[in-house]
Amino acid sequence: MKRIALFHLETLMWIDRLGTFAAAAQRLNTTQPAISARVREIEEQLGVALFQREGRRMVLSARGRRLVQASEPLYHGLEQVLLEASDFAGATAAVRIGSGEIAAASCLPAFIQGIERDRPGVTMELEIDLTAPLLQQLLAGTRDIVFLAGPVASPGIRTAPIGSVELVWAAGAAVAAAGGFAQGLPVWSLPEHSPLHAVMHEGFEAHGINPRALHTCNNVRTLIEIVATGQGAAVLPETMVRGALAAGTLHEILPRPAQHVHFEAAIRTRERDPVILDLFARASRLTIDPSANSV
Repeated sequence: MKRIALFHLETLMWIDRLGTFAAAAQRLNTTQPAISARVREIEEQLGVALFQREGRRMVLSARGRRLVQASEPLYHGLEQVLLEASDFAGATAAVRIGSGEIAAASCLPAFIQGIERDRPGVTMELEIDLTAPLLQQLLAGTRDIVFLAGPVASPGIRTAPIGSVELVWAAGAAVAAAGGFAQGLPVWSLPEHSPLHAVMHEGFEAHGINPRALHTCNNVRTLIEIVATGQGAAVLPETMVRGALAAGTLHEILPRPAQHVHFEAAIRTRERDPVILDLFARASRLTIDPSANSV
């Protein structure tokens, strides 16, 4: 019988998923020469070439792809059995989480707290970004699980809805007292690929608004600070400005948009890592606005 270790198969699977030896080395916390050595070892054991060169890239051969496709469910099945036998107590992994800012400000803290409590061997790498980049990162294999605005429709993505948030047209107290849009107000927004940007334009049409200027910023908290200091108006997630509205530092200057922004947790359809699947199951039980459950 060929002497092939589990780490050999794991190496092949990560190369297949991430596309390069260098990316697999980074994911497995080792070096590119070590990854190359593992590939040579398994090729020597099997007596076949598992990779072929295409330009500057090394890609799996037909036999290599078949080996990965056949081995992946077996490898992760064994992982699942071992982790379930220990009730996941010994689960160790470096999980790369991506999140939009709205999710990060609401349901993500509880998600992280649960992982730290129940899966102490799991380390987390968290990155905050907009929906479009998060989706690209997930498909490219550089994020394991993401929280983003949906709905997302992709054959490579598996999603679970985690609720929605209302949006509000808000401005600072002085702007609201001066009549809001009556004074030719500048408007601030997230970039155009954000769902908030689309809602903003629909609001312009619905209310006959022609703003003096339209500015963009890719950070919601910064938008809130800009608007609160009287520098314009913005469509903002109600969950992130609820306190400011209650305190009077922000005021609603138009009726709330009918559209809500829906959110989803997402992983790759091909994901088989039992730790990631466990975390995805946990994520599917979250809600983007925890207070909505108490109403």
